[in-house]
Amino acid sequence: MHRTSVHTSTVLLIGASRGLGHAMAVEFVKKGWHVVGTVRADGGRTLLHELADAQPGRVDIETLDITRPDQLRALRERLSGRLFDVLFVNAGTTNPDPTQTIGEVSTEDFVDLMITNALSPMRVVESLSDLVRPDGLIGIMSSGQGSIADNESGQRELYRGTKAALNQFMRSFAARHAHTSRAMLLMAPGWVRTDLGGPEGRLSIEESVPGVVDVLLAKLGRPGLEYLDYRGRTVRW
Repeated sequence: MHRTSVHTSTVLLIGASRGLGHAMAVEFVKKGWHVVGTVRADGGRTLLHELADAQPGRVDIETLDITRPDQLRALRERLSGRLFDVLFVNAGTTNPDPTQTIGEVSTEDFVDLMITNALSPMRVVESLSDLVRPDGLIGIMSSGQGSIADNESGQRELYRGTKAALNQFMRSFAARHAHTSRAMLLMAPGWVRTDLGGPEGRLSIEESVPGVVDVLLAKLGRPGLEYLDYRGRTVRW
């Protein structure tokens, strides 16, 4: 991406306190970017705080629980007037018992996970998209398990459903904004060993995240929505 020498590329990274989000923040800093990352207000000191201390002036920390519309509105007000090269929404979770079939999932768990993984990320995109430069990128951390075409093994049914819903909502957003020059991305990071992915994940954070960031940066300047994995391969819808 070509900028003037006085411009420092900046990413607004939603959900950067730990795991993939924190690792993405580290990778962006390594590449010379400025990072504005969010953490939950009730989370205490996080890995992102340690990164900010180690990289003075390179990392700003904001607070946001994406399931709280009032906090999202407050963040939007605090960031008013700023422009970002990239908005990337990483926040998400999985259900308490991923082995449950959809018929076994409680209504409460269904609603909670759908709000966290599908509705709330799109609320962030809808609220903050105008803070992204006209030639910038809007991205969301999805999952290969959100692919309907590639679902040949079942399992983790509620999680899969929330990511498939997220993908559909993002396609609708992209269709409404087809006239813009912004790039849009749904990212499948692979099955990574994190608190969310669990200890059986096939990839370490170090094997996934550098690829995630490289694919994201390569997507800059290519308008329209793509669904890609951490190696830049197209994921089937």
